[in-house]
Amino acid sequence: MIDQKHHASQRLILASRSPYRRELLQRLGLPFECQAAEVDESRHPDEGAEAMVQRLAEAKAAAIAQQEPGCFVIGSDQVAINGSTILGKPGKVEHAHRQLADASGKTVTFLTGLCLIAPDGSRQCDLIPYRVRFRTLAGHEIREYIRRENPLDCAGSFKSEGLGVTLFDAMEGSDPTALIGLPLIRLCAMLREAGLDPLGAPHPTHSGHGDNLDP
Repeated sequence: MIDQKHHASQRLILASRSPYRRELLQRLGLPFECQAAEVDESRHPDEGAEAMVQRLAEAKAAAIAQQEPGCFVIGSDQVAINGSTILGKPGKVEHAHRQLADASGKTVTFLTGLCLIAPDGSRQCDLIPYRVRFRTLAGHEIREYIRRENPLDCAGSFKSEGLGVTLFDAMEGSDPTALIGLPLIRLCAMLREAGLDPLGAPHPTHSGHGDNLDP
């Protein structure tokens, strides 16, 4: 039988410095820390997008688990795919404009790899897809969206939790939080399986969880 009280006393670490993933994990009300995993995120030769995000999610979790044994560690990685093209973070305005122009009137698939390593070293890994159907976008709409939301650090060049919803015709998938980079529905199932139920763990009495971010 899983000892919920014992697991609740063990640290939970998010292997990411992403503010978007941190904000999502805060919804569960569990105290946690954030540590950035030093992982080479280069794509391997002939590696498919699905294999890449699953490999990187597990590698991120494993890197932190090795440094911090005896903890729950969450790793996640995401890519967007438009046809056969893998979309990364644009970084520059002109790249963001090109990504959105190319996505106009098309369906872009987001693949999120998720891995949870438990204190005993056991691993649960999964791949969660989510699809976004873009409406036909005019050039001035793309320029105005980028100016107002500056989505240069987001794969696909939009923020679905913000003004990005104005760009869509529809969204399709089992877990809308997967689109932001951390699929909470699947993560909750993994946590329960590992013995850390968000509804069974003591709720923190302060709002500082997730504050231990790497600079």
